Amino acid sequence: MEQHELKEGRLLSYEGNLNEVGFAYSLVKKYRRKDIVFRKNKIKEWDYYAIMNENYAIAFTISDLTLFGLVSVSVIDLVKKRFKTLSKVKMFTRGKLNLPPSSDNGDVSFESKDFKLKFLNDGNKREIKGYITNFYNTKDLDFDIILSETSMNSMVIVTPFSKKGQFYYNQKINNLIANGYFKIGNKLHSIKDNMGVLDWGRGVWPHKVTWYWASCSSKDEMGNYVGFNLGYGFGDTSKASENMLFVNENAYKFNDVKFYFKQGRRKKDIDYSGDIKMYSESNDINLVFTPIVDRNENTITPIASTYQHQIFGKYNGTFKVGEKTYFIRDAYGFIEKVKNKW
Repeated sequence: MEQHELKEGRLLSYEGNLNEVGFAYSLVKKYRRKDIVFRKNKIKEWDYYAIMNENYAIAFTISDLTLFGLVSVSVIDLVKKRFKTLSKVKMFTRGKLNLPPSSDNGDVSFESKDFKLKFLNDGNKREIKGYITNFYNTKDLDFDIILSETSMNSMVIVTPFSKKGQFYYNQKINNLIANGYFKIGNKLHSIKDNMGVLDWGRGVWPHKVTWYWASCSSKDEMGNYVGFNLGYGFGDTSKASENMLFVNENAYKFNDVKFYFKQGRRKKDIDYSGDIKMYSESNDINLVFTPIVDRNENTITPIASTYQHQIFGKYNGTFKVGEKTYFIRDAYGFIEKVKNKW
């Protein structure tokens, strides 16, 4: 596959069509919600952060899906192998959550009497802060986390769908360094140089969609920051895949990848507790993911449904870049399969 690198400019034309399709290492295309002409009730915007170490993961979402807004916080205990997610839904937001048009700066927040979540970004630092009352067994959760970037490079892709006006503009920033804390009741969890990722997404989506996403942000035994973003499953990716490896300041682009899940008892079932193998046809990606906790969710409402398996665990394997091989050893991350009707 010949991949096309994006140039700077407007994401959408005055008629509401994509000006260019492909990949980049930063948000070179300018997104504005008001430029969208087609299917405005299908606009989806979100910011998602996940922070992880060998003991736990904590994830935060603020999303405006037009017909409703969804905010959520998840704490995943990798030692006791359990998780807790608490979400809030606000109907008919239609862009009123005011998610920023760029990941470079801008604040977004949600607040009610028992749930407060803020993503703050002044262009120099990122901060996640807030609280939830009665988060777990009547215990409150509060948190304050600062994130800093280790590289100017990220994964950016502009992907069209089959219908006119539908697209996905996405950025993944891997190898974020997180410092701060989260506290459940009186139990304080210090966050010191943990690794994290930002998933920044803006677009107009089809009603039905399935995707596969794998993410890892880590620091190896030599002190190198090593992370990757892999995925597929939606849209026309003939101009670019979303597959990248990040090593310190460097980013390396890859073509295809496929995830191979363990088969369940029935042929059509998946055993999400089994190892997941990940290969590329050219054999430059060769990974095995070992699950620890499956954060699964099946939700059906009158206007949307979601079937999610976000599995947290460890990666081992290799990436080949020319004559050089990069080794992934017991690196913590996650892999997910999501099927939405929204």
